[in-house]
Amino acid sequence: MAETVTPAVADGTPAPGSTRRERTGWYLYDWANSAFSTTVVTVFLGPFLTTITKTAAGCELGADSCTAYVYPLGIKVAAGSFFPYLVSLSVLLTVFVLPVMGAVADRSAHKKRLLGGAAFVGAGATIAMIFVTGDRYLLGGALFVLANIAFGASIVVYNSFLPHLGGPDERDSISSYGWGLGYLGGGLLLALNLVVVESFSNGEAERTLDLARWSIVSAGVWWAVFTLAPLRWLRERPSAEAVTAGGGNLLVGSFRQLGRTMRQMKAYPLTLFFLLAFLVYNDGIQTVIALASQYGTEELKLEQSTLIVTILVVQFLAFGGALGLGALARFIGAWKTVLMSLVLWTGVIIAAFRLPAEAPLQFMMLGAAIGLVLGGSQALSRSLFSQLIPAGKEGEYYGFYEISDKGTSWLGPLAFGLVFQLTHSYRVGLVSLLVFFLVGFLLLLAVPMRRAIIAAGNTPPKRL
Repeated sequence: MAETVTPAVADGTPAPGSTRRERTGWYLYDWANSAFSTTVVTVFLGPFLTTITKTAAGCELGADSCTAYVYPLGIKVAAGSFFPYLVSLSVLLTVFVLPVMGAVADRSAHKKRLLGGAAFVGAGATIAMIFVTGDRYLLGGALFVLANIAFGASIVVYNSFLPHLGGPDERDSISSYGWGLGYLGGGLLLALNLVVVESFSNGEAERTLDLARWSIVSAGVWWAVFTLAPLRWLRERPSAEAVTAGGGNLLVGSFRQLGRTMRQMKAYPLTLFFLLAFLVYNDGIQTVIALASQYGTEELKLEQSTLIVTILVVQFLAFGGALGLGALARFIGAWKTVLMSLVLWTGVIIAAFRLPAEAPLQFMMLGAAIGLVLGGSQALSRSLFSQLIPAGKEGEYYGFYEISDKGTSWLGPLAFGLVFQLTHSYRVGLVSLLVFFLVGFLLLLAVPMRRAIIAAGNTPPKRL
């Protein structure tokens, strides 16, 4: 039987019939994809792929310190810098994918198919990490690049549903709840992996590496399985242009629409200014997420189990932090709440720089602080941006947003990797992240949010 398609309301307010079941389906994609962010990117892949790369460079498995180089495509790369460079490469490549994905989503009457396709490609690439053994660091790198691009593409489509699930005063709580549930899902899988690693590794380097590989694979399985629920419960909400587009070539039409949108974006300079601010401060956040595990392993000399417990603390506290900052936003506004969170992020970076090596308790306390601020700053940024999107352009604008979220978050990892290659100290590289939070705060402070929302043709929430 053909699926019912519910067109979006022209002014961007939620379409009739937005139900709790539909919102739950939307929340569950956060639950599904967070396993990739947490288990793969934040915890296991950095140390795992660094170890594989060091093996390819001739280092002995389990060696505490080994300065060696690999030569992908003939380029000399320090083994310890390969993963940060890989993060930079993967997110840089998404710049060419995400806007196109957004344009296709806006013109398609079947956004759920796009969501499922991107999700299953990313999950499949993650599951294929089972073949990354021995010195196959290039295979691991290629699979991560593919998975990370697919992850970003799926998030573009996923976020484009948000403006149709609630009005201006509801989106902060909807976004916060989804983000918080994502942290719970990612935390639950991480807890299961923690039990397995602690129970079966016996401190052996080779066994720990194998368990890390299987933990990465489990994230791909989790991502694929739990994507089935949103594909079942979400309703198609195409834009008016998608409904009237007819049977023309979707990809060609999407490129044309993307070109028109890029030319028209100059009519919304305040929306672009918000994106610039988000680009800067989110680059710092994404770098902390991507490289925290490697920093703890290589610079602070912490055990893998300590890192996993810390990230687990972050995950569960981020659920409370997302809901807590979401509740605070109802009283003082999302814009002010995000500004406050950036002040706290600056304090986190300073504290991380001062952390002594081999101090697991202090590292866990820092992780708790990160958890309380992490979810809220991301969830409220997402809902703030939903207020700045012209009606019918959700996919395209969230494509540009996701570029700022993932696609341009390469400057921080690049700076981190370059500083390490020059100094062989991850601690020194951490200092470079301060500028992202300081400059991002000043840029966001300069955005006149209420005027920006009105300029986009939307109704501002009561509090900003």
